[in-house]
Amino acid sequence: MKYEGNIYRPPSEAYSLLIQVTVSCSHNRCTFCNAYKGVKFRIKSREEILEDIIEAGRYSLHHPIRKIFLCDGDALIIPQKRLVEIFEQIRQHIRGVERVGIFGNVKSILRKSVDELKVLKELGLGIVYLGVESGNDAILQATCKGTTYERTVEAGRRVKDAGIALSAMVLLGLGGVEKSTDHALDTARILTAIDPDYAGALTLMVYPGTPLGDEYEAGRFTIPDTFGFLRELGVIIANSNFTNCFFTSNHASNYLPIRARMPEQKEETVAAIQRVIQEADKKKLRPEYLRAF
Repeated sequence: MKYEGNIYRPPSEAYSLLIQVTVSCSHNRCTFCNAYKGVKFRIKSREEILEDIIEAGRYSLHHPIRKIFLCDGDALIIPQKRLVEIFEQIRQHIRGVERVGIFGNVKSILRKSVDELKVLKELGLGIVYLGVESGNDAILQATCKGTTYERTVEAGRRVKDAGIALSAMVLLGLGGVEKSTDHALDTARILTAIDPDYAGALTLMVYPGTPLGDEYEAGRFTIPDTFGFLRELGVIIANSNFTNCFFTSNHASNYLPIRARMPEQKEETVAAIQRVIQEADKKKLRPEYLRAF
């Protein structure tokens, strides 16, 4: 397999075969993200992609591959005809594939109709990971996310209407100390409106050289402290209403790993977070040196 640059995948794709079909992110303007800075977005050539698929197919003859994740940051942006071709090649060459996952942003999802998404589902697309980040329009605008509350809800519902599992990711601390409460409440509101199958909370890490990093260095952005992040997490969970969702905060950036089925475990999860905050014992949290984005 040939990989170009840094490769990122969700925690739930830890045991998936990673096939890189795009390089970088089609948006690549979020002020908090340093993942693909300086890397120009491109869709890999048919020859490059097919070569990797055939190589994976040879491996699958003796080692069945259950799950595949298509990288990079927004592979769903690939035009429908080309993406269908990739899924058909996976089906043709690789044995045992039960699910294909992919990152999608609001723009890439809304470029595809429900019927087009259904075609991808029939070809094996089982889950779309959507970076929601926040439900607060002012924060979305300030961080150059390139979307709004309404468009994000529309995109999330479109994936669900196609019968594809949706994983919505939010980012604790994105509103800083000043907008912490608004961020948490509005993020709970958008998660309720989307009602994803999976929801994951990540915790903000400010990187030098990013626009948000510059704001932080200049004193114009203040990061919540450790327990401020946890308070946001508690508010989000307490105020979100899910039909059937698996909620996690098991990303490497998080201080407190959580895995909970919602709504069944909502009250006990909120209570557990509150206990950690009240005890203020950092020994129960992931140490700073082990955190990563």
